[in-house]
Amino acid sequence: MQQSDNLISVYCVNTGQYYNIPRGSNLLEIYKSINFELPYPVVAARVNYKLEDLGYYVFKPKNIEFVDCSSPLGMRCYVRTLSMVLSAAIHDVVEDCDLRIEHPISKGYYCKLLKGNEYASINKEQVANIKKRMQELISKDIPIVVEEKQIQEVLRLFEDRRDGVDSLFKTIGAPYLRYFRMGDYIDYYTDVLMPSTGYLKIFDLEPYFDGMLLRIPNRSHPDCLEDTITQDKMFGIFSEYVGWNRLLGISNVGELNAFNKTRNTFDMIKLAEALHEKKVTQIADMISFRKGGRPKIVLISGPSSSGKTTFSKRLTIQLRVNGIKPVVLSMDNYFVPRVETPKDENGEYDFEHIDAIDLPLFRSQLQDLLEGKEVSLPTFNFEDGKRYFLGQKLKIEENNVVIIEGIHALNPNLIPNIPQEATFKIYVSALTTINVDNHNWIPTTDTRLIRRIVRDYRYRNYSARETIARYESVIRGEEKWIYPYQENADVMFNSALIFELPVLKRHAERILSEVPKYCEEYYDANRLLNFLSYFNSIPDKEIPSTSMLREFVGGSSFKY
Repeated sequence: MQQSDNLISVYCVNTGQYYNIPRGSNLLEIYKSINFELPYPVVAARVNYKLEDLGYYVFKPKNIEFVDCSSPLGMRCYVRTLSMVLSAAIHDVVEDCDLRIEHPISKGYYCKLLKGNEYASINKEQVANIKKRMQELISKDIPIVVEEKQIQEVLRLFEDRRDGVDSLFKTIGAPYLRYFRMGDYIDYYTDVLMPSTGYLKIFDLEPYFDGMLLRIPNRSHPDCLEDTITQDKMFGIFSEYVGWNRLLGISNVGELNAFNKTRNTFDMIKLAEALHEKKVTQIADMISFRKGGRPKIVLISGPSSSGKTTFSKRLTIQLRVNGIKPVVLSMDNYFVPRVETPKDENGEYDFEHIDAIDLPLFRSQLQDLLEGKEVSLPTFNFEDGKRYFLGQKLKIEENNVVIIEGIHALNPNLIPNIPQEATFKIYVSALTTINVDNHNWIPTTDTRLIRRIVRDYRYRNYSARETIARYESVIRGEEKWIYPYQENADVMFNSALIFELPVLKRHAERILSEVPKYCEEYYDANRLLNFLSYFNSIPDKEIPSTSMLREFVGGSSFKY
């Protein structure tokens, strides 16, 4: 009886079986006792749909799903752990400098050195020394321990740090904070890490522009490094906006929260919106006065919830100022009926597939327009998944430019018979350029997911659970159908706004809180709620009616 009282039953999602295990066992002990293997080494586990590190102790019956690096959860855990080792290595070998992980780029992470508040130069020898130190730390298999203390004590521990984490701690208002210890080195991360440095088998560090590129494993094949790709235009856009943020004195969430408390938030909103308008105007001038002749077609692409539609409408206004009359063809209206939509390998509708577009109809109508013929435009209803012809007709004239907006707009297979010189290509994305702190970046995919959750709930009658369930498929589609063509753009536009997450917070938290606790989507819902808790809310009353953000939170003066 005593032995039975010391046992608890857990359900392993991976094997589909129940197991009796000693009460108080940690996840790593449970994994070893079950005696099964994932395709790659286990790095963490979901416990009742919340991600926990392998040192997490289990005292009550739980559902447990172990994850490796071939899952998005596992890869994020791997990269966070690798980031801590990189930060510790810099602390050891570069005097008076700290790591700043700027943003993902070229299928890795672009990193710089900060000395005080200024960027420090870095050379090949320093990069090699940092990499060597990382390899030494990994070979020692140093345990990574989770510690939690009162906020005042954590602030004291981090008071000499220059990585932006102290300003975050001072503004989030939590009574207790969890941080990580690796030997004598401590650091803060927003989610779990792996148990020790020895779990890191694959990485590389190499010079990249004026910084470093932290290379990570390929998610599909975590025993191989991810191939790097050239993204010079994307890097340029990131760098421009990061520099603009630094002029405001805002590079992380703590500084943003402090700015909102002590300065005029609405001046920041006006400045950010003015920058957007200036960029749209510049792009309109590039189209209107292009050397070699004005293009007949403007192609606008970008991933889901990047603000393509609002950008198209604002670009239309600026083109009209230049004496051009644009006409817009939204590819969203050329979706095939939902029942005819291609399906992915999981049997789910693949809305990102190019064959989800009725290409014969689209190409035929575009050709008719260029030949001066009148066409009847379709309208797609996202609620019932059907396409309708509601009597809207279009015919273009000599001073018209056709604007085509959609995720496939830069795909050369969309309009293969149209000469390249007749087109102008624009890539739109929401490139988040502030970080939680210097070691915790904000994934662009998360910003867009929050936008999409708010928009889908308001305009498409989708719950947060439904939107989250579809999002992994959306990302896979973007990687296949959008990202390979983004560097082909003539120009890129960053639709992110420095104030948008504090605004979206007010709209997203209620929607996310409706996701049930015991479902697949709860992990992401809970993760996003925790992430949004870092931000101090900003009311949206001062946001212009033409703002990109109005496409998602409502109140736009544009019709969608």
